[in-house]
Amino acid sequence: MKGSLFLDILPFLFLSMLKGKKIILGISGGIAAYKSQTLTRLLVKAGAEVQVILTPNATAFVTEKTLSVLSGKPILKNFFGRNKVWNNHVLLAHQAELLLIAPCTANTLAKMASGICDNLLLAVYLSTKCPIVIAPAMDEDMWNHFTTKKNIETLQHAGYYILPPQKGALASGLEGEGRMMEPEDIFLEVTNQLGKPGRFTGKKVLITAGPTWEEIDPVRYIGNRSSGKMGIAIANQFAKDGAAVDLILGPGNYSPLPSVNCIRIESASEMFEHCTSLFKFCDIAILAAAVADFKAETYQPQKIKKENNNLTITLAPNVDILKELGKLKQNQILVGFALESENLTENAKKKLKAKNLDFIVANTVGEENSGMGKDFNKITIIDDQLVSHPYPAKSKNEISLDISEFTWNYLNKKNP
Repeated sequence: MKGSLFLDILPFLFLSMLKGKKIILGISGGIAAYKSQTLTRLLVKAGAEVQVILTPNATAFVTEKTLSVLSGKPILKNFFGRNKVWNNHVLLAHQAELLLIAPCTANTLAKMASGICDNLLLAVYLSTKCPIVIAPAMDEDMWNHFTTKKNIETLQHAGYYILPPQKGALASGLEGEGRMMEPEDIFLEVTNQLGKPGRFTGKKVLITAGPTWEEIDPVRYIGNRSSGKMGIAIANQFAKDGAAVDLILGPGNYSPLPSVNCIRIESASEMFEHCTSLFKFCDIAILAAAVADFKAETYQPQKIKKENNNLTITLAPNVDILKELGKLKQNQILVGFALESENLTENAKKKLKAKNLDFIVANTVGEENSGMGKDFNKITIIDDQLVSHPYPAKSKNEISLDISEFTWNYLNKKNP
């Protein structure tokens, strides 16, 4: 049922859910841009405030006048509008509750993944702190090209929501995958993103991620192979679920969504300082960081010279952040991680009890395509009754959803 009657009825079914929601609809230059006229109509009829931004190439496929009438707003496409008035991309980005790019061409997709900023839409994208939904549209060969796959992976790792293209007739005259999702389906996905409050709305969540580096001298340190991907994925998921998230993140190449308050640190002592400062204000704390257990007992202010073949470095234990928070715990839910090379369940249960945790996420080091630095992991959650809940190997983004759901169920059980 996708005729004109359906298009008239559909928005009113979700009127209370989207009314007053501020959405930026970015349209890039592909033939699927004509569908964005229907999408604009659906969103506006459901009560959303839609600001359309066109890329320079999009104007070859849709007219500003049509979109302006449908949205009830002037269409933006350049950094400066009429009478040389600046279209403030930062203000636009900060006011938006959702950035939807439909269609998103291979060109725009590549620019987003690379951080290129050569038009107004990309400037808004780079400035936004709200959720981002992307509806790719391109020919099948372009969609299956390895560079496009890499760009999609980059944006998914950043926590953006990709609406998979459909199979069907393409602009090239061929049939295949790459056709933009239909406007009605995009509308329903947007409603799902914006139409209901997240389950953790009103909750403050503290998360740690990544390694710590413990200085030996000005150029050397003690560290580990943690990338921070797991903790970042958890932070992104809780933020999507409505929580106010503080992420204390060790050194690395990855970053969370803009909606996550990210505090960059380097050493265990810095992480401990921020954890103890924020813990008393949080409802949930999930410590996923791979904190170095030891540091150099004495820091050498000058680079250590290779004067002989033997060097002894005396190590001192770092503060046990998880244990200390366990001592401070009052009504918070405290979650730890256990990375083990043997006796996974036994060691994780000991850690859970010793550190006063509500539950612990256990995983094994050394498994193929899972663990530190990888995109996949295999976990077992052990609750406060020492019951194990094993999960199959999944992407870290999928695991973050499992941890969010387990936390939600545990929270409801603890506070019925």
